[in-house]
Amino acid sequence: MWPEHWPTITRQIATHTDTALTAVRSETVPVFDEALAELNTLPYEQVTAVHAGMVRELLEELHPEGLTGEDVQGVLENTLRNAMRWLPSLQPDAVVAVLTGTLGVHDDEAPKVRPGDYVTAGLLVLAELLAARKAAPGPYLRRAVAEIERAETVEMP
Repeated sequence: MWPEHWPTITRQIATHTDTALTAVRSETVPVFDEALAELNTLPYEQVTAVHAGMVRELLEELHPEGLTGEDVQGVLENTLRNAMRWLPSLQPDAVVAVLTGTLGVHDDEAPKVRPGDYVTAGLLVLAELLAARKAAPGPYLRRAVAEIERAETVEMP
């Protein structure tokens, strides 16, 4: 399903992310929890880099004229409203951290979010954006990984 040239860890990130996002759509907690547990065994920075790339692309597509504070607030509210129905353990601060982190707005005063909570929130934000876009995650996963690969090959001066 994923390109053969991808490293094993990258393929695992893509597979478990895809599984988790499918579980979010169907609100299947055991499958979501299992995929999340697998993602939490992988390198956190790599997992969050892929997810952030996907979130950025989706936000750009959904808001081609530019992203406003109201747009971000809408994503936050919709994510929390939809996820809290079936995943009441969701930490709202983690959703805020995902959105601000993805947008490059970092608040040093904000409470620290545990990595597992951050990955959970990232998946839920992704699911919300994919639903709004009426899109499957596969193409976004591929493009996020391709962008990371491209960035890693660019030589720094």
